[in-house]
Amino acid sequence: MPIPSHAAQAEPAAPTLPTRRVLLLATGAGLAVASLYYSHPMLAVMAADIGATTRAAGWIPTLTQLGYALGILLLAPLGDRYDRRGIILCKTAALCMALLAAAAAPSIGVLLLASLAIGVVATLAQDIVPAAATLAPTEHRGKVVGMIMTGLLLGILLSRMVSGLVAEHLGWRAMFLIAAGSMAAFGVAAWRGLPRIQATTQLAYGALLRSLVALWLRHGRLRRATVAQALISVGFSAFWSTLAVMLHGAPFHLGPAAAGSFGLAGAVGALAAPVAGRLADRHGPEVVARLGTVLVLASFAAMALGPWLPATAQLVLLAACAVCFDLGVQASLIANQTIVYAIDAGARSRLNAVLLFGMFIGMTAGAALGSQLLAVVGWQAVVALAVAGAAAALVVRLWPGAAGGAAAQVPQKV
Repeated sequence: MPIPSHAAQAEPAAPTLPTRRVLLLATGAGLAVASLYYSHPMLAVMAADIGATTRAAGWIPTLTQLGYALGILLLAPLGDRYDRRGIILCKTAALCMALLAAAAAPSIGVLLLASLAIGVVATLAQDIVPAAATLAPTEHRGKVVGMIMTGLLLGILLSRMVSGLVAEHLGWRAMFLIAAGSMAAFGVAAWRGLPRIQATTQLAYGALLRSLVALWLRHGRLRRATVAQALISVGFSAFWSTLAVMLHGAPFHLGPAAAGSFGLAGAVGALAAPVAGRLADRHGPEVVARLGTVLVLASFAAMALGPWLPATAQLVLLAACAVCFDLGVQASLIANQTIVYAIDAGARSRLNAVLLFGMFIGMTAGAALGSQLLAVVGWQAVVALAVAGAAAALVVRLWPGAAGGAAAQVPQKV
């Protein structure tokens, strides 16, 4: 049932958002979410160094994604209740500590706990995105969210390239130390450059969490956006969490630097994120969400051609598909965020929490299933999982009534 808040019925005019502040927010989002992915190209090296099996090391990305999902569910809604600037600063400090714990981990058990903690507090990226949406003028919200999401996705993709290179030349522990230093630098810049953002509700914490259920039940657009994004995220996470292990074996025998370089290929797709935001502003986010999902499905399906190609051609195909499906995932996410942010201006942190919780549950499932499928069946099973997830997401997007009903057209307060 709906839970009232003190938020005004009409959304107030957003203040101007200077370019330097957009860049700061985009940088912070990228650095924070990069913390989730530094481990991916280093898994084989980390397992060998710390004396863990490959399967045990596979739990590192799984627990990181799970921590992120839990952090989104339990912490991200606080952005509607408290000043987001203070939340961003507190989480930045906590993320620095978690990264330092990972760098110093003496055993796989400690490393797994540190990975879970990294995931929980890296959710500061999802305090930054609704903060930017609140500060941006309404008519340019899609564009601003697209710019922030460009920084976020570049953080995801370039993190793999950087961590692969650092691990190969300086060791995997050095990567976590560098990451902690970068977050400390962002914390100083955010303390000096971010304004306070007024809370939009006075709900107690328990009521705030219960309102997530009310939002889910009330808004069909929120449900569709969340389920569709979760489904395509299964393949996204399965691909990136198993790529390094797959490339380490026959017929490629490539190290962490080569595996990480695939992040650079995927980063090309991230550069089109502001375009996706502008298209969502101009033509409607539903159109962009559907086009993005089709692109993801086509890219994963093309990977199934790999076994019939020479090894070099397989690498080229993987790189090309990484560009395309990362672009599709990014376009879909921006469109879905534009959809849910329009539902209720006073509940953007909670709406974003629901959307991103579903997305990272999909990513957690993708990391876990992908690792098991690669170990038991092989790479083609990972590709099949990705295709199935994208196909199911397209069905959700094209289902009759997916554009939303009357409840989605008029913002309602929860």
